[in-house]
Amino acid sequence: MTFIARTRSGLVDGLLHSSRAFLVGTAIIASSMTFLSTTDAQAQKVLRVGNDGEPQSMDPHFISTVQTSRISDDMFLGLLTYGPDGEPVAGAAESWDVSEDGKTYTFKIRDHTWSDGVPVTAQDFIAGWERLLAPETGAEYASLLYIIEGAEDINSGKEGAKLGANALDDKTLEVKLTAPAPYFLAQLTHQTAFAIPRHTIEKFGRDWVKAENIVVNGPYKLEEWVPNVHSKLVKNDAFYDAANVAIDEVVYYNYEDLTAMQNRFRAGELDVTRMIASEQISWLKDNMADSLRIAPYAGIYYVAIRTNKEPFGDVRIRKALSLAINREAITDSVLKTGEIPAYSFVPPGTGNYGEPSYVSWKDQSYADNLAEAKKLLAEAGYGPDKPLKFTLRYNTQENNKRFAIAAQNMWKQIGVEAELFNAEGKIHFADLKVGDFELARAGWIADYNDAQNFLFLGETRTGPLNYAAFNNARFDELMLAAEQESDLKSRATLMQQAEAVMMEEQPYIPIFYYVSKQLVSPKIEGWIDNAPDRHLTRWLDLKN
Repeated sequence: MTFIARTRSGLVDGLLHSSRAFLVGTAIIASSMTFLSTTDAQAQKVLRVGNDGEPQSMDPHFISTVQTSRISDDMFLGLLTYGPDGEPVAGAAESWDVSEDGKTYTFKIRDHTWSDGVPVTAQDFIAGWERLLAPETGAEYASLLYIIEGAEDINSGKEGAKLGANALDDKTLEVKLTAPAPYFLAQLTHQTAFAIPRHTIEKFGRDWVKAENIVVNGPYKLEEWVPNVHSKLVKNDAFYDAANVAIDEVVYYNYEDLTAMQNRFRAGELDVTRMIASEQISWLKDNMADSLRIAPYAGIYYVAIRTNKEPFGDVRIRKALSLAINREAITDSVLKTGEIPAYSFVPPGTGNYGEPSYVSWKDQSYADNLAEAKKLLAEAGYGPDKPLKFTLRYNTQENNKRFAIAAQNMWKQIGVEAELFNAEGKIHFADLKVGDFELARAGWIADYNDAQNFLFLGETRTGPLNYAAFNNARFDELMLAAEQESDLKSRATLMQQAEAVMMEEQPYIPIFYYVSKQLVSPKIEGWIDNAPDRHLTRWLDLKN
């Protein structure tokens, strides 16, 4: 089976040729600051979510994890937003037009306000994009907007650079792209494309996201954030579709201990857990089948190798380490929750792409892989008398620990000594962005259904999100050529060639393609499994 059962390309194509699209709201969920009794919950609808990680920030420009974006998606409304099935639908823009060459978009901003009653304007979106791209902001996700004219020049500090976005009036936004981008509308659901409340940021600076200061244009607003405990959101009565928001509060409780999170669910103290402990999968299937949700998920679990640290600049070493990983053993014996062994960086079934470029040894036996790995290490100067030693870092979570131990044992078979080091997620990913590691576990969940959103992680210009510090001129050249190519088939071919370069160089060791795996209470209505694994609270309801 392919990793993504259905793609968004058909929907996006329809949006590209649609002059008008409307978003119809249906329902929402809420949550409380503390675990509530059944009697308390009857007074108002409170959604209690077990979130598998601490949020990084409430500021959309400083978010890069899915755990944080779940909260941000509840508070902010992009030009487009995620619908109940995870597909992009109209959000802050009630309609749009696209030029014949596919390079100019004109959006009509719906009549709606920030939570303090100040109208949301086209200029608020431009201000958000300019803030994200400003070099002094230091936003690690800035490169995601490079498809807009002038965006890369602004982010690189080029004097006189101007963004290709204009407010024709308060409710009309014109955006010019460097090339036709089949993913652009879907990209606008992402936090990098959100508007910002200029008046609030001017008043409070970076403190604008504190609970007492923050204003939002989405269905929920922040009431409380207790670090390492929970984030409490309450219904935004000023939201344009508040009448169709069913949930009063939503509380995101932070858990890195997945077993503890599952125990809270079993005790009725959580309505959703956004991850499960894989070692308990058999028990969950036997005892909680009505709550267990496992579905294809658009993402890749991988190991990043810091290529600018010796000896990892040697491709023979990187390839040997990748060859020694028995992916089938990890998915079938370690995790056992439906993950698919990965031999490419782009998951099969990704939109606008076709067949991924797999490693050349994909169909080789594991015994042959080990023999080749030992040979490559010997050529690089490592063997029994001089074993390769390094530290593999991973963020604290049972599933990551189980993978790390398995990888450590697999590398022992080729004479490699890997020390394991774990840290909480916030620290782990901060270290990855500054290159403070040798090898590290990482994962990427697609922001939009296009191969470019995976492969850009290897581009030199991507910056902090290029964890491996991969710097390959041919790869960069192919990705830039793909960006300028309007023919989808030719564009896909260029990206496939780029992926082939990446798979030969192995700056990233692909391990498996994700599945989403969570527990969802049967009392929740409106939950639709989808490849992006996006479940905005506004679309949900709770049965009494």
